[in-house]
Amino acid sequence: MIFAAKPDLTVLALRDSDRVAEAVRAALRDASDAERPGLERAAALIAEVATASDAEVRGRWVLEQFAAAGYDGPVDSVRAVKVLRQAEPSLTLAAAVRLTKDAAAVTGG
Repeated sequence: MIFAAKPDLTVLALRDSDRVAEAVRAALRDASDAERPGLERAAALIAEVATASDAEVRGRWVLEQFAAAGYDGPVDSVRAVKVLRQAEPSLTLAAAVRLTKDAAAVTGG
């Protein structure tokens, strides 16, 4: 038997939420009473978004690519893979399939 090595998913989920959270915390330290409620809400939203898994981050990115391309069909279809690869030509077929599965998980479908 010959076994092929499974190619790695070469898409990284980049996050900068820790820097944004720190900037909001710094602003909160010096905030006026009028600014405080908005900054506290922003801090809560940042904390919520920061808990997303890498798969969720990738899935949301895929959905953004679909929206930019005007695609609103099933997110884990053959057509979706094609649209994603046209939007991002550097993606391998395997990576595009995996990413559409991440998008499907985000949408619950």
